Amino acid sequence: MRNNQPVTGIEYLLKAGQSIVSKTDTKGRITYVNPSFIEVSGFTEEELLGKAHNLVRHPDMPPQAFADLWRTLQAGEPWTGLVKNRRKNGDFYWVVANVVPVKEGGRVTGYMSVRTAPSREQVRAAEALYQAIRSGAAQGLAIVRGQAVRAGWRSRLAGLRALPLTRRLALLMGAQALLLAGLGLSAAQPAWQALAALGVAGTLAAWAELHRNIARPLHQATQAVYALAGGDLAHPIEPDGSGEFRHLQLALRQLGINLRAIVGDVRRNVGSIEEATRAIAAGNGDLASRTEAQAASLEQTAGSLGQIAAAAGHNTAGALRADALVEAASGVAGRGGEAVERVGETMGRISASATRIADIIGLIDGIAFQTNLLALNAAVEAARAGEQGRGFAVVAGEVRSLAQRSAAAAREIKGLIESSNGQVEEGGQLVGDAGRTMRDVVGSVREAAAIMGDIARASREQDEGIAQVNAAMAQLDTITRHNAALVEEAALASGNVAEEASRLVQALSVFKFDDGQARSAKQSRQHLMQVKDFAEADQ
Repeated sequence: MRNNQPVTGIEYLLKAGQSIVSKTDTKGRITYVNPSFIEVSGFTEEELLGKAHNLVRHPDMPPQAFADLWRTLQAGEPWTGLVKNRRKNGDFYWVVANVVPVKEGGRVTGYMSVRTAPSREQVRAAEALYQAIRSGAAQGLAIVRGQAVRAGWRSRLAGLRALPLTRRLALLMGAQALLLAGLGLSAAQPAWQALAALGVAGTLAAWAELHRNIARPLHQATQAVYALAGGDLAHPIEPDGSGEFRHLQLALRQLGINLRAIVGDVRRNVGSIEEATRAIAAGNGDLASRTEAQAASLEQTAGSLGQIAAAAGHNTAGALRADALVEAASGVAGRGGEAVERVGETMGRISASATRIADIIGLIDGIAFQTNLLALNAAVEAARAGEQGRGFAVVAGEVRSLAQRSAAAAREIKGLIESSNGQVEEGGQLVGDAGRTMRDVVGSVREAAAIMGDIARASREQDEGIAQVNAAMAQLDTITRHNAALVEEAALASGNVAEEASRLVQALSVFKFDDGQARSAKQSRQHLMQVKDFAEADQ
């Protein structure tokens, strides 16, 4: 016997109304466990499926209990008894185990066990019994069909009471027939012998009638109930009794028909639900992956927008600095235009002064001409005077020479003044052109300053807009990630629903019936509904 270790002295109590369900094949290997089994045992589903069911056996359980379990199941009957099981961590829990053979087409294909929470009185009684059996102190006690019974002649006497009704009737009727036959053989008068023979015949006839109308229908009903308990909905139930037992057989047949119809509909619906939930789970999984990819793309987009926002911020700062520089250049250009205008005005004044100098030079030239004439006259007069005018003639000659040099210098200065005047006039024209150019430059700079101001304002607005878009993208990224988490939870929930539907399909698989019987069950159910409608209409 398997001895699972280690064990602790800590008891795990089942919740009120909690049911632990498992199914095994004929070799005792687990084929199905419900969530309560996983929760209570502490094992995972992967650790349980395909393993021997004695994986949860507690070493305190006596081998006699499991021997009685297998004897009862191999006899085709259900077994009920208290079992102490071991959890994965070594703790223990008590259950009332109800084990029934699972049949298909009348053949045992496995076993199903449904366990519920026992009362404290049941636990104390079972613990004391199993302790006594393990220690060898349970003399005269045995476990039969999960219950403690007395051994010896009392056990055999109790076994007679546990015999099937057919055998008990056969024993009683046989004993009565033998008694009557003995009485007939011992009687001296032929009348008593005939009466005894008639009694024997009546007893045998009564036994045959009881066997046909009570024992056999009851046995068939019991086998039908066992088949239903084992999930064999295909077990045929043909009423052949009479009276209440025939009614019982009819009710059992109708119960089987109803169960086939209900279980068939539930199985088909659960199958459709399983397919739908698996499709939903697959769609949610795909949606979750695409949402996660979208979240990653949004995160990348948000990062790119952050870089764009930073670049836009730099552009805005550059535009503001350029706007300030253009404003400064506009001011410089304005001041340059004003300076050029002042230069033009100065050139005009220089041109006027040069004209005035030319006039003065003309006056000097006229004075030199007059002086020259006077010097000529003085020379003529000095010549007439002879020796007395010789000195005056020398002075007049010098004056004449000075007047000629003055005239020559005046002419040279006049030429220079005229040349300067032409250059000043040309400079004035250039200054005028420069002034007009500077005015155009000032206008262009001011226009550029206005454009740069618009660019700066647009850059600020763009910066603010990108910041808002960046914030919106960040919020959208948060929402998308939240949606991705919700979609992942929905996918997980859909997967759990699909798993629950699969477990429900496995749980329903304990009921065995073919498609033809399912269709006949559905037709029978429709027929029942029609009969019910007719009955209600008749009432």
